[in-house]
Amino acid sequence: MATVSEVIAGYLDAAEIGHVFGYPGDPSVEVIEAFRQAGIRFVLGRREGTAGLMALAYSQVTGRPGVALSTLGPGSSNLTNAVATALLDRVPLIAISGQIETRREAVFTHQVLDHARMFGPISKWTAELRASAAGATLRRAFRTATAERPGPVHLTTPADVVGAEAGDAAIALPPLRPAATAVQVFADPGVVADPLKRLAAARRPVIVAGIGALRAGATAPLVRLAEAAGIPVVTSPMAKGLMPEDHPYFASVLDMACNDVVWDFLKGADLIVCAGFDAVELIKSWTPKAPVVHIDAIPNIDQVYPAEVEVVGDVAAILASLADGWQGEPRWREAEVAEHRETLSKAYYEGRVAGALNPTDVIDQVRAAMPAESRATADVGSHKLLVGQGWRTSVPGGVLMTNGLSSMGYSLPGAITAALVEPERPCVCFTGDGGLAMVQSELALGAELKTAPLVVVFCDDSLNRIELKQMRRQYPAEGTRMMPVDVARAAEAMNCHALAADSPASLDAALAQSRPTDRPTVIAARIDPQQYAAQF
Repeated sequence: MATVSEVIAGYLDAAEIGHVFGYPGDPSVEVIEAFRQAGIRFVLGRREGTAGLMALAYSQVTGRPGVALSTLGPGSSNLTNAVATALLDRVPLIAISGQIETRREAVFTHQVLDHARMFGPISKWTAELRASAAGATLRRAFRTATAERPGPVHLTTPADVVGAEAGDAAIALPPLRPAATAVQVFADPGVVADPLKRLAAARRPVIVAGIGALRAGATAPLVRLAEAAGIPVVTSPMAKGLMPEDHPYFASVLDMACNDVVWDFLKGADLIVCAGFDAVELIKSWTPKAPVVHIDAIPNIDQVYPAEVEVVGDVAAILASLADGWQGEPRWREAEVAEHRETLSKAYYEGRVAGALNPTDVIDQVRAAMPAESRATADVGSHKLLVGQGWRTSVPGGVLMTNGLSSMGYSLPGAITAALVEPERPCVCFTGDGGLAMVQSELALGAELKTAPLVVVFCDDSLNRIELKQMRRQYPAEGTRMMPVDVARAAEAMNCHALAADSPASLDAALAQSRPTDRPTVIAARIDPQQYAAQF
């Protein structure tokens, strides 16, 4: 008979999950050994929170559920931020936390936390794994995590259960990817419900595409519809690359830098098609008055934006049907979309300081130095808004970020994971010095794993997003300034290759140097933050 730990490993193996990220404790010993015997690599993060973010990034890169492991007590509580991130970023995650033996759980207090109450509000489902129902529980966990909308499931593994024989040891993985389904259309009486007729009647339609379309693999039909009907496409930040950003009908990214320009563009539409757009990514309230056609795998249950028509089903199939059925003339000329992009570009570069290293200089110079297929990860902060708008990618998933929960500290563990899982693909991590300070110990893990992301740090000794808000209210910078740190020397101490730059010329020189292929390269870019003030 298989043990409960072997059943866990068996399910991961069946789902082709090759890595688990975490920090072990007493209840993890049997589980980690089962992973080892199954050929599943356990990656030891420097703390549970960043290990959980690595598991989240693993899912974003591979399309398979990420798996994070913690021990009991503080191990489980440290994991909560990553679980909450997976919930709001719509990422399938299996989070596993150890617990004290079942015979003592009800009466013992040391390191005992109520996992159901702690993880319940931030998970799609929580359960305690029992030997008699191990297989059934894992089947439900995988199905729940991957069902629309995807998200985290938390499993508790008591110390006296992980090594016990499983009464239910069958490995029967449920379907994890949706098949084509019938389309349902919802509309109020008297409203034209046919989305194709709505598009045909519109003069200035715009598509807003988001992570639901990314999960559906909808790039090809999205491009076909945009080209056939002449409709510009705005994407959400986490869906960057869904519409190739070198395409004539790519318009912009919503709620990143220059968002006033993008919102003004949307306000000029007479119909907005929200294709897999999840309102969890909205930073500003929805203000356009144009009617909305909602296309997604689930109904418009959030009601953050109104929709006269809801088309529920496979996003890619629905977009393909619209593209196939289109018979009218293009609604926008390519030159009109190019004019909008030019307006956006002018706004993007506002506030540049001559002779200084501006944030937009960093993004432009790194983009020019990296191969076109490079993946980028972006942390949370002022630089993220510029990366979200200014870093060009033409590949779905070409930029990884957290934008639902928007948790600082994501970018570095995300880049290490991307470089670990796809070592042949160049990866650049953009982070601020504040975000790096939260997770900088993971640089040593990147070196230990022999991964080679390029880590670019925007150094300004400030939590700039909040400092700008203080400045607008004419408050002093209280609690938002940090002591300057020699980021390059700190990175070298963690076995990374490190360089520093404080001007466009020195940054170009740093980027031109050859980089090691077996450890991260960190470039500490000392920026002038004045451009942030002009931008935000």
